[in-house]
Amino acid sequence: MQLFDFSLKINGFAIDKAKQTLSEIQNKSDADFKAYVEGRKREIVDFHLKHNSFYKDFGKSIDLNDWNSIPVMTKRHLQQPIEQRLSEGFSTKNVYINKTSGSSGDPFIFAKDKWCHAMTWAEIMNRFAWYDIDFNCSKQARFYGIPLDKKGYYKERLKDWFANRFRFSVFDLSATNFFNAVAKFKTTPFDYINGYTSAIVQFAKYLKQQDLVLTSVCPTLKVCIVTSEMLFEDDKTLMETQFGVPVVNEYGASELDLIAFQNRNDEWQINSETLFVEVLDENNRVLPNGEEGRIVITSLYNKAHPFIRYDIGDLGVLSKSGNFRTPILEQLTGRTNDIAILPSGKKAAGLTFYYITKSVIENDGNVSEFVIEQEALDQFTVLYVSKKELTESQKLFISKEMKRYLEPGIIITFKRVNVLKRSKSGKLKQFISNLAS
Repeated sequence: MQLFDFSLKINGFAIDKAKQTLSEIQNKSDADFKAYVEGRKREIVDFHLKHNSFYKDFGKSIDLNDWNSIPVMTKRHLQQPIEQRLSEGFSTKNVYINKTSGSSGDPFIFAKDKWCHAMTWAEIMNRFAWYDIDFNCSKQARFYGIPLDKKGYYKERLKDWFANRFRFSVFDLSATNFFNAVAKFKTTPFDYINGYTSAIVQFAKYLKQQDLVLTSVCPTLKVCIVTSEMLFEDDKTLMETQFGVPVVNEYGASELDLIAFQNRNDEWQINSETLFVEVLDENNRVLPNGEEGRIVITSLYNKAHPFIRYDIGDLGVLSKSGNFRTPILEQLTGRTNDIAILPSGKKAAGLTFYYITKSVIENDGNVSEFVIEQEALDQFTVLYVSKKELTESQKLFISKEMKRYLEPGIIITFKRVNVLKRSKSGKLKQFISNLAS
C-alpha cells in the first residue's frame, strides 16, 4: 500500500494528478518549456491582480507586459493577518496553512491552495527519486525538532508513522542519545537520513569518536539528505566517511517549495518547474549569472496566496553553466540579515566569521558546536560547547585569525556553554547579529 500517497489524498492533495502534471512539464521541449514558464508567470500575476485585494493594493503599478514592473515582496509585507492576504474563494478552512520557522527573524503564517501543495510534494518526491528514494516504501531516519507538548508530540509521531520515518530529536545531542540512535540503526533497515545539517554533523562526529561507519551496522542505508542549514565541505566529507553513503544538499522554504537539490553531477539544480528564481541587486535589477545578489522567487501555482517576486532573505549566485530550463545555484552565501558590519564600515557575510573560526576551533575534536554573535560593531562573542575550556593560546590564535581575515580592532570574547540555543523547530543559526537594524 502506498501509505504516504494515501495520507496526502485523504487530506485533499491530488498527488497522482500532480505527479502526472510534473511529468508532462518535464517532457516538454526546451522551447515549449520556456513558453510554459512565461505563461505561468503572467497567469499567476494576472490571477492575483483580479482576485486578491492585498495584491491589488500591493501591485498597483504593475504592467503585465513588463515583468520588471512587478514590485519585490518581502516577509515584512506579509506580516499581517492571513485572512487579509487570501484570494477570493479561499479561506483558512480550504487551504494548507503553516508558519515559517522564523530563522530569518521575520516569521509569518502562510497559505497554499491544495493543488499548489500537491505540486510541491510531486516536486520533492521527484528529486528524492534521483537517489532511489520512494516516500511510500523507503524508511527515513529523521533528525528534526519535535514539539515538547503532549498533543504536538504525538501528532508528529503519527505523521512520522504515515510517512514511514523514525524521528531522532535534535534537542538532545548527547553521547547517550547518539548511542541509542546507533542501536536503532542496528535494528531498523533505514534507506536514508534526512534532517538538519548541524545535528547530523554531530552524529557523524560521534561515529568518528566510536570509530564506526554507519553502513557497517545499517547496510540498507543509501543516502543522507541535509537541509535548512549551511553545509560546509569538511562536514560533508566527515559525514560521507562516517555514514558510508553520499551526502546530498537540499535547499527549500516551507512557504514556497523545494528550491534547489543536488543532482548526480554534484550541482545544486534549481526547481524551474513550479518556481521562477531570480537573483537581483539592491535596486531590484536582475543580475547576470555569476554575480551575487538577493534570491527572489515566484511561486507559479499558488493561487490562494501571492508569492510573486518574493525576496526569501538569502544571498546567492546563479551559475554561468546553467540555462533557462536547468538553472544551477552555484553558491548560497547566507541570509541577507546575517551580514556583519565592521567598525570601518566594511560588511562581511556573518558566515565568514563562522568559517574562519571553524577552520581552527574544531581541529582537536574538543569543541563540538559553536555559534558567533555580534554584540556591537567591534564586539563578537563565540559561544561554544566543548569537553574542556579553550586555552588562552587557542583563544588568542582564533582572535588573530579573525582579525587577519577581516580587520584589526575587533574584540572577540569566548563563552563556554552546556548547550546552544536552537529555534523552536530545532534549527541552529550559526551567526547572529544583535545590532539594531
